[in-house]
Amino acid sequence: MTKRSPPRAEKTAKRRGARYVVATDVGGTCTDTIVFAVGEPVHIGKSLSTPPNFADGVFDSIKSAADAMDVSVGQLLADTALFVHGSTVVDNTLLTRDGAKTGLLLTEGFEDTLHVTRGAYGRWGGLTEDRIKHPVKTDRPAPLVDPDCVRGIPERVDYKGAVLRPLDEEAVARAIAALVERGCSALAVSFLWSFYNAEHEERVAAIAKRVAPDLYVSMSSAIAPVPGEYERTSTAVINAYAGRIARDYVNRLTELLAERGYTGTTLIMQGYGGLLPAAEAADRSVGMIECGPAAGVIGSRFLGDLMGDPDVIAADMGGTTFKVGVIQGGELEYAREPMVDRFHYIAPKIDVISIGAGGGSIVALDPRTKVPRVGPRSAGARPGPICYGQGGTEPTVTDVLALIGYMDPNIFLGGTMRLDIEAARKAFAAQIARPMGMKPDDAAFGIYRIAAAQITDLIREITVERGLDPRDFTLHAFGGTCGLLCGLFGEELAVKRVVVPYTASVNCAFGLVAADVVHEYSVTTTLPVPSPASAIEAIYAPLVARALGQFKAEGIGRERIRFDRAIDLRYRRQVHEVTTPLRAESKLTDRAVARLVEDFEALYQRKYGKGSAYREAGMEMTMFRLSARALMTRPELEKRRSAGMSPKAAHMGKRRVFVAAKDGFAPADIYDFEKLESGNVVKGPAVIHTPITTIVVQAGQTGRIDGYRNTIIEFN
Repeated sequence: MTKRSPPRAEKTAKRRGARYVVATDVGGTCTDTIVFAVGEPVHIGKSLSTPPNFADGVFDSIKSAADAMDVSVGQLLADTALFVHGSTVVDNTLLTRDGAKTGLLLTEGFEDTLHVTRGAYGRWGGLTEDRIKHPVKTDRPAPLVDPDCVRGIPERVDYKGAVLRPLDEEAVARAIAALVERGCSALAVSFLWSFYNAEHEERVAAIAKRVAPDLYVSMSSAIAPVPGEYERTSTAVINAYAGRIARDYVNRLTELLAERGYTGTTLIMQGYGGLLPAAEAADRSVGMIECGPAAGVIGSRFLGDLMGDPDVIAADMGGTTFKVGVIQGGELEYAREPMVDRFHYIAPKIDVISIGAGGGSIVALDPRTKVPRVGPRSAGARPGPICYGQGGTEPTVTDVLALIGYMDPNIFLGGTMRLDIEAARKAFAAQIARPMGMKPDDAAFGIYRIAAAQITDLIREITVERGLDPRDFTLHAFGGTCGLLCGLFGEELAVKRVVVPYTASVNCAFGLVAADVVHEYSVTTTLPVPSPASAIEAIYAPLVARALGQFKAEGIGRERIRFDRAIDLRYRRQVHEVTTPLRAESKLTDRAVARLVEDFEALYQRKYGKGSAYREAGMEMTMFRLSARALMTRPELEKRRSAGMSPKAAHMGKRRVFVAAKDGFAPADIYDFEKLESGNVVKGPAVIHTPITTIVVQAGQTGRIDGYRNTIIEFN
């Protein structure tokens, strides 16, 4: 994928006039950086994340990449035109409940909207299957807004947007003053039918600016202008709760970048797979939820297109979680009901599901049964696994991987951190093996298999349970830990092959530079089917004009802009819509509308079963969506010529490691990835050490290095 690094003088000469793109992704354990410029190799940086001051880890990671390029951070940033960023700051704020004390204004009489949730579904939504089995023991999650911070406001707009009861502005002012008195620093506003008429919510924002200028205000009509009373309210609350922290983080990061010599544009990744300018993203914190996993899926799509694989299972195993998404026919799958920590929200988001099974996931025994569990608790970056030597005291998956021989203590992270495997061995024996009455090695083998089985089950959930056959897919295994387990669970799933990208443990950062600037727009209105193309065009025309104005303000030319349209359709008297792409050229025709209906019925039957479509019931269009995309420059990856099959030059010797086929230790060949060439074939059992991850090829498998330096694992 990259060229050999030229001498410093040659690099310096080449760098003159070059403009770099720097992309940094903050994960729960590590912060990753990708640097590229057209005509130059891709450079990689990696460091441990630094919660709660994540910006420190960002610059540590950039410095790691700069060091590899033999330049200073200041030199690199001064020669950078675009900085792209993805962060877990919003996810962390929500999961740790560390957001702003938030007040909520609702239409009078609907003060319990947030607490009622979506009826009984709110009791088990987002729970694991094991917990759903005991519905009496379930309950709704504690809201992000305290009950005494909810106020009903006299006002009412009907379902057509007509004002039935004018806004009581004095009541608004009193409510805001009372909420501030209670310590609220953020305010969410969600009035009935405000997505049809936002006048009352906009007046509240104006009053808040006068009464409490420092109050952070989130309006449902701006953040989620769509039907769904509870979901819209929940979205506004989430945005308010995490908004100030997200804005402060983004603003502080841009200030620090400027202090270090960066003068270019900063873009922030969104959960739907697009980028937004920092200023806009700072006030749309809900869009940053799970933006890292979204970037990973975008990176997999880019690589899949390059390798001719339109059907990909994108598997990401980092330090905290295992995440998986599916790409079908080169198209991304979007979540039907996005949820974060059991809270529904309305925002387009790439469908990625996850479990707490990462390298830092803590291995523990059930206190009653002594049955081992992997996750969901994580040691994170601090203190991290025991073998990191940073104060960790509980065994993790990473410690287990070290105990079974997969990790070399002297070359972890390119030799920048020496692992203390003996400390991990003692703790694992005392806390896990002996209480189970097992030898430490046998217990470690079992934990390794449990972690792989959890991953296998999750992938089957997002494929087999949705009618997809894993055998039709290529599996992309990325993240710092996935390469150590993918040979085992990939063979169990019988996928076509496993691809461990060259950018494996920094693939989310790579996805950032493979994404585009994307603005999402929507209009909620109802049109019957059939309707003339001209009626649909009339709805889209102002959205297109708005998008063009937005891009013009951002300095983006018309030649780079692409529009994708989609419409939500449903059968009459039903409440669930299916979002259907509108396949048409710039000018919409009646034939394109007819094709839209056909596509809707095909999608409907794929979702609900063959024969479920029933055109005789009548149909209607309920929401019109526009995705405005500004195409960004992609990395140009150089494909290397084959250097032959023999990996002899990269062979580092042999080491005893766990071999699944033998259910025990056996000698395995050890390879230095940096010395492997395109075309080299590694026969398992083998371990390949790279500067950013480790790849295990099990017995009976082969690992082949392709022209882009990806490792392709195939099953014999």
